[in-house]
Amino acid sequence: MAMLWKFMRVAKYSKTALSPKVKVRGIPTHSRHSSSKSVPSDFAASAPCSNTVELLGKSYPQDDYSNVTEKILSKVGKNLHNRKHHPLWLIKEQVKEHFYKHYLGRRGTPLFSVYDRLSPVVTVQQNFDSLLIPHNHASRRKEDNYYLNRDHMLRAHTSAHQWDLIHSGLDAFLAVGDVYRRDTIDNTHYPVFHQMEGVRLFSCHELFSSIKDGEGLQLFEQGHRTAHKQECHTMEAVRLVEFNLKQVLTKLMTHIFGDGLQVRWVDCYFPFTHPSFEMEINFQGEWMEVLGCGVMEQQLVNSAGAQDKIGWAFGLGLERLAMILYNIPDIRLFWSEDERFLKQFIGPHIWQKIKFQPLSRYPPLINDISFWLPSDTYSQNDFYDLVRTIGGDLIEKVVLLDEFAHPKTKRVSHCYRITYRHPERTLTQDEVHRIHQAIEESAVRELGVEGRF
Repeated sequence: MAMLWKFMRVAKYSKTALSPKVKVRGIPTHSRHSSSKSVPSDFAASAPCSNTVELLGKSYPQDDYSNVTEKILSKVGKNLHNRKHHPLWLIKEQVKEHFYKHYLGRRGTPLFSVYDRLSPVVTVQQNFDSLLIPHNHASRRKEDNYYLNRDHMLRAHTSAHQWDLIHSGLDAFLAVGDVYRRDTIDNTHYPVFHQMEGVRLFSCHELFSSIKDGEGLQLFEQGHRTAHKQECHTMEAVRLVEFNLKQVLTKLMTHIFGDGLQVRWVDCYFPFTHPSFEMEINFQGEWMEVLGCGVMEQQLVNSAGAQDKIGWAFGLGLERLAMILYNIPDIRLFWSEDERFLKQFIGPHIWQKIKFQPLSRYPPLINDISFWLPSDTYSQNDFYDLVRTIGGDLIEKVVLLDEFAHPKTKRVSHCYRITYRHPERTLTQDEVHRIHQAIEESAVRELGVEGRF
């Protein structure tokens, strides 16, 4: 289920070699400082030769919305959630097994079906319009999404498949996949992560059949929207849907993390669920948000062809659960190919207790970068994306260390601290220097900043 995002302008970069499944031709670049020094060849952007992106066997024409980088495209098709014995696969399989075992249809077959091979390339209509997200909603901006063009993008949430799956006639399903968002850089954020979407729809009979004297209760009415319900829902229906949703998710978290788990619910806002909540669990004395959920907007359900039903939806991040359950300290490790990492999660069954053992505590290397911002064309997400594109998984964290406004000229300067650390080996000063220099020069060329290097 979609979260709300921060919003910042997107720059266009081209970087690093692609996997055989992906090919980028001519990602446009806009050089504001043609006199700046060129980036070392290892990090230089590839020269444009056409205006298409070829991805997963299809070709997408680029336009003014195209902002996806080769670094991001190289992650498409990895499908870590389907890689056997990977920690994300373990979490997915645990959730699947729980739903298969505890929620059965009338014939004793699993009530929930699972879809974990849906394409991450979706239309803007799927990602936003089908979810009733307004055209002027901030979550649509290029600053936090990866667009192939104005019509196609890498999904920002697995909610992009809600409408299609409901429209196909499904009443209960889980959708799992990789999602893509531009974000800050630290040990818990990565531009590609994995979500699981859950949806359950109820008919009037299904919702009220177990309620004493429930024959006279109804799902819908002509009422008014309040903080507690939509205008078309009866309060009785909403209360029962909320109760079922919270009960389902509490049981799931207890099943994963064990008895005695403390759970609390926090009211929040999502564009296409009302009312909506976040679940927080108390793990080792700290409250952590693990998922978002709510009563589905009836207009969405109606438009997908299920007008006589009411439902709930939830969305959880697989990385968040795996980091808590297995004590994995850095989100970059999920992309590791190091056997010392991967072998730790091979066991006789998916419920085997595992505590991640660090490969080694490799020392960090820290470098600062300062520059004057252009007047109105700069955003932090542009810089983070550039740093991630050039430095890749060698970048552990980027922090805005200082922001200074000149008292006379009113120009603004930013100073960022970049922490370099390889999760599997010790970095050398020389290789970090080369990457840092490439970041400096690319920032000047691509973002129009004035360096204070």
